[in-house]
Amino acid sequence: MYTHVGIRVTNLQASIDFYTKLFGAEPVKVKPDYAKFLLEDPPLNFTLNVSESVYGNQVSHFGLQVKDSEEVVRQRDRLEKLGLATRSEMNVTCCYSVQDKFWVVDPDGNEWEFFVPKEDVPVHGGRGANECCDGLAR
Repeated sequence: MYTHVGIRVTNLQASIDFYTKLFGAEPVKVKPDYAKFLLEDPPLNFTLNVSESVYGNQVSHFGLQVKDSEEVVRQRDRLEKLGLATRSEMNVTCCYSVQDKFWVVDPDGNEWEFFVPKEDVPVHGGRGANECCDGLAR
């Protein structure tokens, strides 16, 4: 079983380049107005659909939970070596847990976090209910 996420993009090639780096995989299908990534880990059917305009995040953000803090750092270093800008947040309180994470943003403003929850805490964190999960928009 695969989770499916389809997003709108304004520049298909720029988005293919970004997501190829992000996922470490090439798309399995590319058409003039569409691209599909089919990932095994995590099991994800992720599609890019060309649209005339996109207005920032259509959702709060996307994220990939990894197994430990070393994996957060490894993924951040991998993406930075590929030329993507990241913003790290280590030992932050967010979503009722202390987390290590970093953020990266795609060409249309969609934010992705790579994170590991380290311990549960009784508060949401951040400056407001959603602000700890607003990534690079802060």
